[in-house]
Amino acid sequence: MSLFHLQTKIGRQIIRDNKEYLYFSGTDYLGMGTSKEFEDLVIRGIKNLGLNHGLSRINNVRLNIFDQFENYFAEKSGADKAMVWSSGYLAGYATVNYLLDFTDYIFIAPDTHPAILPEELNPDPNQTFEDWKEHVKEMCETLKSQRILILANAVDPLKPSVHDFSWIGYLPRKHQYTFLVDDSHAFGTVGEDIYGTYNRWKFLPVELVVSGSLGKGLGMPAGITLGPVQQLIGIGNRKIFRSASPPPQAYLWAFLQAQDLFRERFQTLQKNKSYFNSVINKISGLENDANFPVYAFKNRRWVSQLEEEGIIISSFPYPEPTDPWINRIVLSAHHEQEDLERLYRILEKIQGQLQKSTILT
Repeated sequence: MSLFHLQTKIGRQIIRDNKEYLYFSGTDYLGMGTSKEFEDLVIRGIKNLGLNHGLSRINNVRLNIFDQFENYFAEKSGADKAMVWSSGYLAGYATVNYLLDFTDYIFIAPDTHPAILPEELNPDPNQTFEDWKEHVKEMCETLKSQRILILANAVDPLKPSVHDFSWIGYLPRKHQYTFLVDDSHAFGTVGEDIYGTYNRWKFLPVELVVSGSLGKGLGMPAGITLGPVQQLIGIGNRKIFRSASPPPQAYLWAFLQAQDLFRERFQTLQKNKSYFNSVINKISGLENDANFPVYAFKNRRWVSQLEEEGIIISSFPYPEPTDPWINRIVLSAHHEQEDLERLYRILEKIQGQLQKSTILT
């Protein structure tokens, strides 16, 4: 696969050497990065509230937009309280390091994002999610009563897979559980709306805390923590929050004004996902979860074949340079049905060539 260095914004299409390619990569699931309506609102927000707010949140001079955004997001997500940060990584790092002070034992799911990993602790890369789940169940039965922290991603965007955590509700009640979920790839993609998985798991018998990036599906350079009031007040009293500058205020203002647009984009993504799911069962070699708009495959020859046909997808070793290459097709709300039809026809053609080659050999 070729390396693309671009000088313009990345959207539904990208152009290199005067050739136009359809772009099926990235994490801009709702297509907000190329939304003219959202861009106009951000520009209005800049004019009204300024380019940046370099003051800490505890300064005696404050912009109301941060509290307004947090209150609105908490209400919509089903959480008691929200805290907005300049990045999802900072949100996760600050949140997990606070929770560690109230933890005796930790379980880390195999695909847990580094943002919520305690220092010097890593998941077992060879363990499947199902094996990890059984391990947690067995250990919770045998461990003496203690404070347990469970760390996981809502979505494994590489496999891909949307995780079911309902089994946590059946863990032995002798323990006190805190469950921290990274929702970075869930915001804008998973569930009944754009607000992630908090509302789905809030009824588990745990202290539920969610953190994540808003820079993927929601298209904002910001991160967020959602959870009970007591925990979030505790995090807010730490230096890492009190001393940090917040994200650009114009994006938060634009988000509050653009709820109809986000709802429309979310519905479009569901429609695109539903259509593509209805046809890809005819293509062998694709791995997907029907609830997530990402489709992985192992045959790297497909990457160059797709590029030859004018389709650019995601393909690189991750997370380390020595790790296996991850090849993924990513759908977005900015894709049109004719784009999906073209992609399917090309995949069908590639599979036909593969089957013909297999027969000949």
